[in-house]
Amino acid sequence: MLVLGIAGGTGSGKTTVVNQIIKHFPSDEVCVISQDSYYRATDNLSYEERTKINFDHPRAIDFELLVQHLKELKQGKIIEQPVYSFVTHNRTIDTIQTHPRKVVIVEGILIFNNEELRNLFDIKIFVHADTDERLIRRIRRDITERGRDIDEVLNRYQDTLKPMHQQFIEPTKNFADIIIPNDKFNTVAVDIVRTVINERL
Repeated sequence: MLVLGIAGGTGSGKTTVVNQIIKHFPSDEVCVISQDSYYRATDNLSYEERTKINFDHPRAIDFELLVQHLKELKQGKIIEQPVYSFVTHNRTIDTIQTHPRKVVIVEGILIFNNEELRNLFDIKIFVHADTDERLIRRIRRDITERGRDIDEVLNRYQDTLKPMHQQFIEPTKNFADIIIPNDKFNTVAVDIVRTVINERL
């Protein structure tokens, strides 16, 4: 099993890179685990309290469960991946049954912050994008997919996203084996990643 970690700031285009990689492999050979599924359960909090959580801080992530699940996949076990709702800011009662595959991709903004998790990755990739570009993508996504309004998105960006990115995400670029610029030239970088995967397999 080959485990890839794909990190980068919010709106950097991680999902695009993941999709470019997986489309070149049979569906039964690759699976994706999203850090977003592993936000901590907040059953003990009211909705108002949940909206105040800083979701861009490493404390918001249940790294223990993510590490445990990745280790179980490496042991050939099937895991029940949590399902998180960005509407209710909490885990749902559903899970996604995830089978071990030849290639496992873990993607998320904070996945390089946890040393134990980082050490489980065979290849670490950081997707870099311009700050303005990331903000524009974040605004579009939060309004269309997550039902937020523009003021909420911009306030969250100013108050938490930007400082958290500078403190916890941008510095983890130093852990990356490969840095992919998210622009029209990234096809070359993605081709290199696919070549490396094929050689390792």
